[in-house]
Amino acid sequence: MKKTVVIGASEDSSRYAYKATIALQKKEHEVIPVGLNEGTINGIKIQTGKPEIKDVDTVTMYVNPIRQAHWYDYVIELHPKRVIFNPGAENPEFEKMLHQNKIETIEACTLVMLSIGNY
Repeated sequence: MKKTVVIGASEDSSRYAYKATIALQKKEHEVIPVGLNEGTINGIKIQTGKPEIKDVDTVTMYVNPIRQAHWYDYVIELHPKRVIFNPGAENPEFEKMLHQNKIETIEACTLVMLSIGNY
């Protein structure tokens, strides 16, 4: 299973980051939701700030590109194998930075990837 950090997590059940956290959990991936506000998603505590997390396979971005600069260094320091830019989160500038740090990027929907079995 792939340890996944969800950036942009929220307790708002209408948000895609919330739905992705649930879907990842159902598929038995270790999921760490990270957001600006404390809370829980299906019993998983939303981490705030920039928590130290080891051995990250995937970061899935649910933050608008305009607000991503806050996360650049943090995501690079996590050194995941890949970063998924979900619809609306695509960011060529950040993708270039990730490639320079040998981190794969994918523009795709985490929920779709999980549903068709290519996560």
